[in-house]
Amino acid sequence: MELGKATREAYGEALASLGAEIPEMVVLDADLSKSTMSKTFAKVYPERFFNMGISEANMVGVAAGMASVGKIPFASSFASFIICKGFDQLRMSVAYQGENAKFCGTHSGISIGEDGVSQQGIEDLALACCLHGFAVLVPADEHEMRAAVRAAAYHKGPVYIRAGRPKMPIIYTADKQFVIGKADTIRVGKDVTIMATGLMVGAALEAAMQLAETGVDARVINFSSIKPLDTEAIINAAKETGAIVVAEEHINHGGLGQAVSQVVVENCPVPMTFVNIGDRFAESGTPDALLAKYGLTAKDIAAATQKVLARK
Repeated sequence: MELGKATREAYGEALASLGAEIPEMVVLDADLSKSTMSKTFAKVYPERFFNMGISEANMVGVAAGMASVGKIPFASSFASFIICKGFDQLRMSVAYQGENAKFCGTHSGISIGEDGVSQQGIEDLALACCLHGFAVLVPADEHEMRAAVRAAAYHKGPVYIRAGRPKMPIIYTADKQFVIGKADTIRVGKDVTIMATGLMVGAALEAAMQLAETGVDARVINFSSIKPLDTEAIINAAKETGAIVVAEEHINHGGLGQAVSQVVVENCPVPMTFVNIGDRFAESGTPDALLAKYGLTAKDIAAATQKVLARK
């Protein structure tokens, strides 16, 4: 598959593009704008950009305050920092008050690579999803990221967007539209459904092509909106294909897998299996080496699919 830009790059470009369109928009960063790519907005609108220093908790509080007086803040840092360090403020200053503030966690998952455990955001989706009123978005490529940032900017209420460090396979075209709460079937199939999010969407498509060579017709659904969740797409997939695999670059607690499981159990129980990091931390290494070691490749998804089909 053709590689495009990293979703963090598209995030910065989307902020800069929306700046003129939304004068109330401001951007905050925790001394990582060169990495989160919010520097792209800062170059165009320096008077509307605020470097808060290495202080994510304070940055979240300031973003909440700005939202309370009519601004539309986008605050950025690494996923492990903005969610873990800023969680109390996200809970009390943003979620509890329902502030119209937006947050982006970049360098998510283990594909950040060599930076190691302290900077690998592997539990951010679980924490973000438990924040009342938050929309939680995980775009699959650069085009979907640009559309997701636009959707977040016009959405009334708090939003968490997950972005990655590496270049991502191109899934969509530049005219991609994003609807919060809707999943997208990007490959039809009748035997099994692979549900994926973020970096794993490209791997899921590759796995489906590998499975097709063995006679397995796999449906692939991109769940770029983790919360709110497209329950209709899940129920239809369960009824129509009879087996589900969920792939995500996240621990096995509190992410897409558990959200999908709850819907399936309550509505249409079918065999399921999960491709994720498990209940563990990852080592330091190159992105490709880490994804292979912790079972997050197309080959791993294809193998998991064959196993769940045996239970169908």
